[in-house]
Amino acid sequence: MKAIAEACARGSIPAVVARVVAPAESAPALATASALGLPVTVLDPSAQDYADRVLEMADRDQWDLICLAGFLRLVPAAVLERFPRRVLNIHPALLPRFGGKGMFGRHVHDAVLKSGDLESGCTVHLVDERYDEGEIVLQLRCPVLPGDTVDTLAARVAELEHEAYPKAIGMVIERGC
Repeated sequence: MKAIAEACARGSIPAVVARVVAPAESAPALATASALGLPVTVLDPSAQDYADRVLEMADRDQWDLICLAGFLRLVPAAVLERFPRRVLNIHPALLPRFGGKGMFGRHVHDAVLKSGDLESGCTVHLVDERYDEGEIVLQLRCPVLPGDTVDTLAARVAELEHEAYPKAIGMVIERGC
């Protein structure tokens, strides 16, 4: 979220962050967003009216894109219908490998290390009604190094994510979202 907001502020991507929505007051993104002067909303994704409230915010704030980061649920169908090919997510691995329900954070990096793959990276993809199966917009790659741990690999992939997500957003805007 911070990398996206900073890229917007410096004009690297022709967009503004209209709102940061977090699932709980304890979400680390809220403090960062507040420090950057961004509007924030806490909204529990398990709430029955979640989709309606997201769409109300989208209308009020005039969203063109929705960019997920760390969202571990399926996006409601009503949101996907209103934003066709305009909901993005970033995943800390090279999809289609190491994706799907339960594959997030440390779980992903642990699976990559256990697989013996020599390469990892991140994937920005369009969101659809299934976990991590939407069309790939951009992938960036890095080597898996001898002696890597979950933490060292995660740190290297996180650096790529901060580069990839703003770039992918720019690509989607350029194609005419």
